[in-house]
Amino acid sequence: MNLLHRTLLAGAGLLALAACGTESAKDKTRPAPESHGGTHAATQAAIPAPAKKKTVQGLPGMPPVLDPKDVYAADRPNKLSPVVKDFPSRVYVPNTESDTVSVIDPKTYEIIETIPVGRQPQHVVPSWDLKTLWVNNNRGHTLTPIDPKTGKAGKDVEVHDPYNLYFTPNGKYAVVMASLDRELVFRDPHTMKRIKTEPVTCYGVNHADFSLDGRYFIVSCEFSGELLKVDTERMKVVGQQKLPFDGAMPQDVKVSPDGKRFYIADMMADGMWVLDGDKFTEPTLLPTGKGCHGLYVSRDSREMYVSNRGEGSVSVFDFTQNRLTKKWHLPDGGSPDMGGVSADGKVLWLSGRYDSEVYAIDTRTGQELARIPVGSGPHGLAVYPQPGRYSLGHTGIFR
Repeated sequence: MNLLHRTLLAGAGLLALAACGTESAKDKTRPAPESHGGTHAATQAAIPAPAKKKTVQGLPGMPPVLDPKDVYAADRPNKLSPVVKDFPSRVYVPNTESDTVSVIDPKTYEIIETIPVGRQPQHVVPSWDLKTLWVNNNRGHTLTPIDPKTGKAGKDVEVHDPYNLYFTPNGKYAVVMASLDRELVFRDPHTMKRIKTEPVTCYGVNHADFSLDGRYFIVSCEFSGELLKVDTERMKVVGQQKLPFDGAMPQDVKVSPDGKRFYIADMMADGMWVLDGDKFTEPTLLPTGKGCHGLYVSRDSREMYVSNRGEGSVSVFDFTQNRLTKKWHLPDGGSPDMGGVSADGKVLWLSGRYDSEVYAIDTRTGQELARIPVGSGPHGLAVYPQPGRYSLGHTGIFR
């Protein structure tokens, strides 16, 4: 074999090896070819592609979920929607026995106006589009609209038995909790015209919250100690269960930031029920204090403030630690009920249901900042405006 022949055979062998290396899909150890930049291309090839962000297939028409791990991601301190950024900061207090709404300036802790409304106002509810506050005149069978920009009340709208009011996450319907009528009434969110009535067999429908994807919501039935699961799009009850406690009286409802659990305050069981909403299996009880009533999430989504109306205290629940970490007692007692958190997250506002007063509490220390006399029977007060893109109702559940 002459030199030329040997050279040709060696070249053919090298070509064959090169071909095997480029065509073999199983050869994962072969280094990537270098570019003119030296080893830069090889280094780039070794970096894995970023994982695709998990998306939530929400209720049709619902604004997209910002963070699948935090349903309250839009509620950060002072992150106000352009719709409300120029509204004056106020605390609106419905006085059920005085048939009025006391308006408090949170900077001075003083009442600046008293608005006459219908009979037995229960809650002040921000509308889905954030433009209107609806006062639920339960026994007056009306809703009173208040313009949060001017603080002026408009003409009452006839709505039967409006104990509480919610809005579907897509803004398509208002949902009236007709407590004594034993109905969930789906209405036009602007005109309040009745669209569909869903009769229920439990007694005292009053509070609710929606799942992460908005496709269902959990409802508490105060007087029969039951829970309902409602399909949002079908506007239909799809689940019902009796709470495993004799004499249970479930109140406020809140979903956890990750959407995996619902918490239901129970004023007779003196704690929160922890429910798997998707499975709707039997919940477990977490004791908090006598008369557990209202549930409010902190601006960083780490904690939840739990008002214990029967003992004048507020328990603090840590979502990550899955336990109660603090308890704040009002210095002179009281009956802390419903309310909300200030836009900056520094103050928790609660009505004193049986003491004709409102409490302002420092969320960092638990110190009582103010105790303000109001009308008789203050109930579901609304702190407004608050951060968020849209409102699901009650005293302010924002997403």
